[in-house]
Amino acid sequence: MTSDSAPDRILMFGAEWCGDCRRSKALLEREGVQYDYVDLEKVDDGADRARAISGRTNIPVIVFPDGSHLVEPTDAELAARLG
Repeated sequence: MTSDSAPDRILMFGAEWCGDCRRSKALLEREGVQYDYVDLEKVDDGADRARAISGRTNIPVIVFPDGSHLVEPTDAELAARLG
């Protein structure tokens, strides 16, 4: 997974130390959802990009192809958004 997202893919900003990020990644993988991942510890401007999208410092920030996003979603919220 790369630091830039194709227009038809989900883009997730997160960090390995973040339990909510690991949980959301696991749900996306269980559901077979294609997504791109920006590791905030490895991508220099990743945290700034996530904050610009969400207006917050909470992670994960999950951006959908339509431009909408979720911040720190529960599994139920993310599953509902995935349809």
